[in-house]
Amino acid sequence: MRIVLLLLLLMCGAHAVLTFENNNRRESVVLKSFDISPEFLADRVLRQTIAHYKSTYAHEHFFKAMDDAYIYIPMIKEVLSRSALPAEFIFLAMAESNFSLKAFSDKRASGLWQFISETAQYNGLRIDNYVDERRDLVKSTEAAVRYLEALHAKFGKWYLAALAYNCGEGRLRRAIELAQSDDLSVLVDSQKRYLPKETRLYIRKILALALIGNDENYLIAHEYDFLLNRASAFSIAPVEIAGGERLSRVAKVLRLPIKELERYNRHLKYDFVPPEEKGYTIYIPYAKLADFKRDYKSEPLRDVYMVHTVKKGETLAKIGRQYKIDYRKIVDFNHLSGTILSLGQRLIIPVDKPAQERESKYIVRAGDTLASIAKHFDLTIAKLKAMNNLKDSLIRIGDRLHVYD
Repeated sequence: MRIVLLLLLLMCGAHAVLTFENNNRRESVVLKSFDISPEFLADRVLRQTIAHYKSTYAHEHFFKAMDDAYIYIPMIKEVLSRSALPAEFIFLAMAESNFSLKAFSDKRASGLWQFISETAQYNGLRIDNYVDERRDLVKSTEAAVRYLEALHAKFGKWYLAALAYNCGEGRLRRAIELAQSDDLSVLVDSQKRYLPKETRLYIRKILALALIGNDENYLIAHEYDFLLNRASAFSIAPVEIAGGERLSRVAKVLRLPIKELERYNRHLKYDFVPPEEKGYTIYIPYAKLADFKRDYKSEPLRDVYMVHTVKKGETLAKIGRQYKIDYRKIVDFNHLSGTILSLGQRLIIPVDKPAQERESKYIVRAGDTLASIAKHFDLTIAKLKAMNNLKDSLIRIGDRLHVYD
């Protein structure tokens, strides 16, 4: 009996050693993917961060974030797989936003990858009255990939790219110069404080999430091992619809709740896509792609929905004249309780498309100037001149000017 018990203890001990070695090997691989020495696993703050995220509250939060993003994770993985970025950079998005396209910070960063508007536009994302592509799952991920690849090209190591993503290139360069080293252990030293505290914790947060996300034993123990194979389980499909098309009509065609379709398309600020585009990409469940190809037909749009930002001195009557619609239609469509407008207020204008196409020209009247006509139709003088091939600002009564593209 004693011999059997001893053998069982030896077997358990051997299994524990093997499990420890396997875990240690996986942890080393994760760190190496960020160009970090496995020795950094001994970092006290990193171990504390991992323990915090493995605590009862934290691991529930971790799994909830993964569950909520089940429709996003496969597409993020796919975009990353086409890039030079290590697959573990998916956890940078988790650290930034918990995989929420709606995430918005007190620094006015938005979306999955928490871009501020200047950085987003520099990396090719569109932000205007109609869309905020920081909340576009695919386009924002592609922009983040381009940005991180550019940072890696400048600094040479993936962990430095992640640090620069958080604190900025200039701040990281100053830290490296001051420390006379780009070694991670040196840069995140809590006594020397070469980097802001937020950035020192940020890189450890990414690493902690990546280590937990790659800890097979931990996931299996909490019955979340299915997360390991999620890449092929769910997906979304990009499709193109006509400019000005309403999301609600697409949802009806696909027999989807509008709330579900809105969840896929957080980048749209309204129920319609930009009206000036010939076509614009939205996202639908991959399972609905065949239905879309079979059932969706682009129809002539009775109305084109435009967004107008109220300028100084504008009234509802004046705006109505600009778009050639009764101002009361603007009141009804925007559920306005009165006629008083505020500077910068945004109004959705349902413009009758056939009428717009018929009346795309303006006949110059007595007292008109190029400046007054441009202002009336919300154009710049340069734009109005270009549309009409005018070499100067001279116009005559009776001239017919194009005022819509």
